[in-house]
Amino acid sequence: MLRIDPKETTTAKLHAFVLGSIAPRPIAFASTIDKNGVPNLSPFSFFNAFGANPATLIFSPARRVRDNTIKHTLENVYDIKEVVINVVNYEMVHQMSLSSVEFPKGVNEFEKSGFTPIASEIVKPFRVKESPVQMECKVVEVKEMGHEGGAANLIICEILLMHVSENVLDASGRIDPHKIDLVARMGNDYYCRASGSAIFEVPKPNTKPAIGYDAIPDRIRLSKVLTGNDLGQLGHVEMLPSWDEVSLIRKDGRMQEVFERFQLDEESMEYHLHLLAKEFLEEGRVMDSWKVLLLPDFHEWEQKE
Repeated sequence: MLRIDPKETTTAKLHAFVLGSIAPRPIAFASTIDKNGVPNLSPFSFFNAFGANPATLIFSPARRVRDNTIKHTLENVYDIKEVVINVVNYEMVHQMSLSSVEFPKGVNEFEKSGFTPIASEIVKPFRVKESPVQMECKVVEVKEMGHEGGAANLIICEILLMHVSENVLDASGRIDPHKIDLVARMGNDYYCRASGSAIFEVPKPNTKPAIGYDAIPDRIRLSKVLTGNDLGQLGHVEMLPSWDEVSLIRKDGRMQEVFERFQLDEESMEYHLHLLAKEFLEEGRVMDSWKVLLLPDFHEWEQKE
């Protein structure tokens, strides 16, 4: 693997590797205001949420690599310790990008990018009307991580009030990822769209017990068909199916065909059973996948009985 030591790599080169590998990153479309009341609007992809009690966001207007200057957003936050974090969806991504042009200080990016400023209820900076979620925040602390080009300036914020468009909610009142249609930042000039086929579910185990990866028999764990993701799903089950449950799936026509075709070729039989098990995993039928994978063991057990 390529070995990169930050102390032996130029900041610009390291910056590119970091952004290309830590992705996708959510976008903080930050609205601030200076001491003269002039609004500023700028996107930052060094951003995330870090807690819910208190509701904490952190974003970073890093020092410019090329000339070690700081951004107007940071200057404004030092003067007025308030900010509105607006989320960015696909419908507004190109306008958002336009706002990131380095206009001279005092230029209103709302006007330059065509966004509609609307008054906040608690803080001074304006909200972006076109954004489906707007978060009014107070700045708790600015943590400077250095004074050279590329150094982070962590703006730690507490959400005081959120505004969420009803248009992005599902029937249960939660945000629907397909409706909100968020975008995220990648490396170089790339973005990604977090909706449609890009979205998939991975159930949270939380306190639910699981057998774990190490409990998967070697002949399954060393499969030529099953991937690490497949094995991860198999390791999430609480317990293996019983022999009675395994015996039932043997009646499936596809299982019978595999046993008939490869009854004299154990290696091919196992390979094709693993292919069927993988199909079940792709359909979300994890326990059925286990039943298929355990069929050879059941067959041996049955013969001994």
